[in-house]
Amino acid sequence: MPKLRLDDIELYYEVRGEGEPVLFINGLGSSTEDWQAQVDHFSRNYQVITFDIRGQGNSDTSPGPYSISLFAEDTAKLIESLELASVHVVGISMGGMIAFQLVVDFPNLVKSLVIVNSGAQVVFRKWRERFLFWQRKWIVRLMGMRRLGKLLGKHLLPGPERETLRLGMIERWAKNDKKAYLASLQAFPGWSVMDRLDTIDCPTLVIAADQDYTPLSFKEEYVAEIPQAKLVIIENSRHLTPMEHPGQFNEVLNNFLLSQK
Repeated sequence: MPKLRLDDIELYYEVRGEGEPVLFINGLGSSTEDWQAQVDHFSRNYQVITFDIRGQGNSDTSPGPYSISLFAEDTAKLIESLELASVHVVGISMGGMIAFQLVVDFPNLVKSLVIVNSGAQVVFRKWRERFLFWQRKWIVRLMGMRRLGKLLGKHLLPGPERETLRLGMIERWAKNDKKAYLASLQAFPGWSVMDRLDTIDCPTLVIAADQDYTPLSFKEEYVAEIPQAKLVIIENSRHLTPMEHPGQFNEVLNNFLLSQK
């Protein structure tokens, strides 16, 4: 298994295909396996790079605290270690937050930016949002990662037609280190790059599920702040759009990447 040695950990990554590099960044609790439908599709024409974020999958854990800036720095070191001038970056959920941080901190490394079901800040404006955050922390502490995976799988990948996807997700989540997951989750509250969005000068695509956690109005708000950004909405989809609707997602992403050539 290829790993990049950083100061305190080894970061697991995979590379498939040849062509312009496209880097996929997974969300909290996920791994490279969650991008399988995208790797199989895009590696025919692109060099596809996936990796496990610090504390997840096959990457090492390290003592907290974690931060989105730390994850972005790890990502930048991976890109540089592969001797790539710049890459197309695709990030979902927490991976989208990392992608935002990467483009504002290391703009020379990002050729284009794709944000999937994510945002440019995490600020709890309502009591319910704060409650859901703390609820997740207590579920992990008291019941463990497998139980959280079952609860999320039922909500994010409902229906008998998605049973295989759901069971696979549960198994992957069960392998997560509880302390590392909580340290990553703790990096969310108060994080923001909203005041730096106008500095993003690369082509940007925001893909939003119509049934995502956060409302479309929030995504429309931050898209308006990015000079070259556009928003595409995928109907009848929840938070895990690339897994739930891989064909439609791949088509939207493929059209965007082709427009950069």
